[in-house]
Amino acid sequence: MTTTHCRWGILGAAFIARKNWQAIRDAGNATLVAVASRDLARAHSFIAECQASAPHATVPEAMDNYDALLARTDIDAVYIPLPTGLRKEWVIRAAEAGKHVLVEKPVGVNAEDVSEIIAACEKHRVQFMDGVMFMHGSRLKRLREVVDRDVGKIRHIATQFSFLSDEEFQRTNIRAHGTLEPLGCLGDLGWYCLRFTLWAMNYAVPAQVTGRILAETRQTADSPPVPLEFTGTLTYADGASASFYCSFTTTNAQWAVVSGSKGLLQLSDFVLPFSGPQTRFSLTRPNFVVDGCRADMHEGCAVETLDEPSNNAPGSQECGLFRTFSELVLSGKIDPHWPRISLLTQRVLDACLQSANQGSKVIDLGA
Repeated sequence: MTTTHCRWGILGAAFIARKNWQAIRDAGNATLVAVASRDLARAHSFIAECQASAPHATVPEAMDNYDALLARTDIDAVYIPLPTGLRKEWVIRAAEAGKHVLVEKPVGVNAEDVSEIIAACEKHRVQFMDGVMFMHGSRLKRLREVVDRDVGKIRHIATQFSFLSDEEFQRTNIRAHGTLEPLGCLGDLGWYCLRFTLWAMNYAVPAQVTGRILAETRQTADSPPVPLEFTGTLTYADGASASFYCSFTTTNAQWAVVSGSKGLLQLSDFVLPFSGPQTRFSLTRPNFVVDGCRADMHEGCAVETLDEPSNNAPGSQECGLFRTFSELVLSGKIDPHWPRISLLTQRVLDACLQSANQGSKVIDLGA
């Protein structure tokens, strides 16, 4: 490939695609060529609204046919924010059309779906990656050093990702639709918790997992239920453990804590950094001092900040996502790490749901 920019198409005018519209523009090595929706008017509206907010130098073309977009010779890669229930079909079609594929999460309804997706991408020699933005931020690179050097041997990881929805959300939002998004909050929010845990553990496979659905909903009497509130645990062969909580019924929260033999790493915003020009985290190493009758616990907390914008700016994690992917496409090399961790995340998520559906039975993953 001789071009200096990866040429992108978007399949679907989902809300999350608005943020990535700007990320493509600001990546520095990417160009958005076209956006397709099943409704041409919706594609035009999406483009007009996004262009007014974050204009591209050349206005992307509106299309009303996914297959027609995939057939274009002026598009190298596609971003697919379509619902999980539809995703496998269109990822495979994109791969067959020779397009590199970046998808939203969860990648599939189950690990079998993801295995099929990855096999199709491997067969047609296209890059595959899921859209977990925090994987591409400067902060995470720094956190790897901190976890390995300052946290020490990991003993426990705890995460929560939640937001408070209302009854209207539960009745009408696609994320509570039993067919289109059957994994509910576990797929939409729990995926991030599990990915962070797996990242912290250097992608070791947990030995056992459990899960519990704390609340669920049905949009219609005959539709499958979806989790609204979910909690789970992971245990590792070396004795480390993890717990996570995700919910559509709890106040906004996105924190992570990694506890080790030497220190405690804490993030209050591990998914979407709090608004501002910097990202931050804290490392705590308390010291307990006894002097006669006096007993003091000294906090020992150090906060580190990095010059990294929170979102919607060059240098943010979503720009990093599209820049990294575009670099791979332009290089002509396939990086198997990204599909590998997508499949692992889905496998662990599936096992948590299997446990929940079997009365929180312990599920062995054979690690």
